[in-house]
Amino acid sequence: QVQLVESGGGSAQAGGSLRLSCQVFGHTTMPLWMGWFRQAPGKEREVVAVIYTPVDSTYYADSVKGRFTISRDNAKNTLYLQMNNLKAEDTANNFCAADYSLRGSWYEASKYKYWGQGTQVTVSS
Repeated sequence: QVQLVESGGGSAQAGGSLRLSCQVFGHTTMPLWMGWFRQAPGKEREVVAVIYTPVDSTYYADSVKGRFTISRDNAKNTLYLQMNNLKAEDTANNFCAADYSLRGSWYEASKYKYWGQGTQVTVSS
């Protein structure tokens, strides 16, 4: 049973930085597709960034391009999201998602099988 455990959320001032981590348990290899999604109160869950781990192809939502960087460390079975130049609109609960055989588009939350419990990011202006 694959488990995803996030950490690293918290509070930051606008313009500041935070780094999220997501460790994979229960499988010897990292999932092929791993990503970060977020959900603000009253809004639908939306994609933030995704990585296709075999070749490290990365995909970003337009709203975070140039500010956020997704990366992974195979040796630690861990996914990261470096968030720089944070804005108040980045305030949300952030979720790690993964799948070994994604059957859909990278930005579709419903296509990912495994999810973490979420970690809150709050940005004050």
